[in-house]
Amino acid sequence: MDTVTLTLSHWVFLMIIFTIFGFMIFRRDVVLPSIIGVFVLGFIYNFDKGILNGTIASFQVVFDAFLNAGIELFDIMLVIALMVAMLKSLQAVGADVLMISPMKKFMVNPTTAFFVLGSTMYIAATFFWPTPAVALVGTVLIPVALKAGLPAMGAAVAINLFGHGMALSGDLVIQGATRLTSSAAGLDSGEILPYTALFSLIVGVIAIGIAYLLICRGMKIGKWKSTQGGDGLQIGNEKEPVTPTKYARLLAIVVPAVLFGIVSLMLYRAFFNPDAAIRGGDATALLGGTAVTLLIFSSIVTKGNKAIEEIVSHLKEGFFFAIKIFAPVIPIAGFFLLGHPRHAENVLGEGAPGFLFDLGSAMANHIGTNDITVVFGITIIAILSGMDGSGFSGLPLVGSLSAGIGGAAGMDVAVLASLGQVAAIFAGGGTLAAWAFGAVADAGIAGVKPIDLVRQNFIPVMIGLFVACIVAILII
Repeated sequence: MDTVTLTLSHWVFLMIIFTIFGFMIFRRDVVLPSIIGVFVLGFIYNFDKGILNGTIASFQVVFDAFLNAGIELFDIMLVIALMVAMLKSLQAVGADVLMISPMKKFMVNPTTAFFVLGSTMYIAATFFWPTPAVALVGTVLIPVALKAGLPAMGAAVAINLFGHGMALSGDLVIQGATRLTSSAAGLDSGEILPYTALFSLIVGVIAIGIAYLLICRGMKIGKWKSTQGGDGLQIGNEKEPVTPTKYARLLAIVVPAVLFGIVSLMLYRAFFNPDAAIRGGDATALLGGTAVTLLIFSSIVTKGNKAIEEIVSHLKEGFFFAIKIFAPVIPIAGFFLLGHPRHAENVLGEGAPGFLFDLGSAMANHIGTNDITVVFGITIIAILSGMDGSGFSGLPLVGSLSAGIGGAAGMDVAVLASLGQVAAIFAGGGTLAAWAFGAVADAGIAGVKPIDLVRQNFIPVMIGLFVACIVAILII
């Protein structure tokens, strides 16, 4: 293994990472230390130009780091914005309610209510992102689940583990998390997608199964009352569902049919015609273009000649949502992407080292190729990175560390990065962090406390992550 020479900037990079971890432990936002870290690295890297020119270059490096992260993430921001804009157009005519209302008839007892509610949340979150999906699924189906005898805590656990846990960590359709992790790891998103699917299902199925048994046990001992929660549930300032219009039924059929058709085509080609497979950026482009087409179709059908203004309105809502999600992620990604040589050169200039890659290589010389240590180490770091309440903010760190340590140790970086992504999002997406928006939203819409929700999730999720680690060790 090649010997890596660590410079002052490498140690500063490592010190900043520890500082960010400290902020995470104390539940403080990590955007500021990330920005300061970029500035300091820029100054050190350009110190030979003199204090004044080095300071000027540092300001430029901060901007360039933001720009580099923004360019890397913009396609994902765009597809999320377009998907949400399309969903808003459906909500405007009540088609969103009709799309999931057929699931009501299957919710006849607590067991069916738990799994139908969760499965519907999983499907909606996979296509529309968990945050918009929880408002849609929660307001329509949770009152039905409560009437079927499922306690409010059971409803909260179902939508939380299926949506902000399994669906968001796998991110099989929109692939926002996948692209963020793969970019930091220096991989194509198609390389890690099969593993994120595998690990998200392993953790999700195990956690959901154990959580369901715990809910049943709680119901038997009278821990929760089935009348807890009630109707009229809302998330934040979400509006009540719109009464469906005459065009709502058409859209409720056409939109799911088209989206399922697109996903089916992707899956078919991936398995049966790999040469023509639609992956990564091509899959993102197809999904985004489809969302725009459905947005235009929905607006024209329902608004006629007023569709021009309606489309703009929905696009604004979609972009506002996407920017709100990624605004804190871009500065964090700007710092951690410097760990990769390609991104470091984009920001700092030709010949800049990949700080985290070099640190990982140096560390690998000491820890060797111990699969168990590396796998559990990456998982623990991923969980800690999610404790800031944002499942996405830790992904650049997870991806970079996986490439730096795993790559230097000769391990499969895709496996490590995928496991880290799933662990980070299960933790920070809202199943283990009570202050995360996912936990707050899911608990709020079910009428329970976020802290009680994450306590209920803790043992099931940790067991699921442990099993996923064992599987990763076996296949790495």
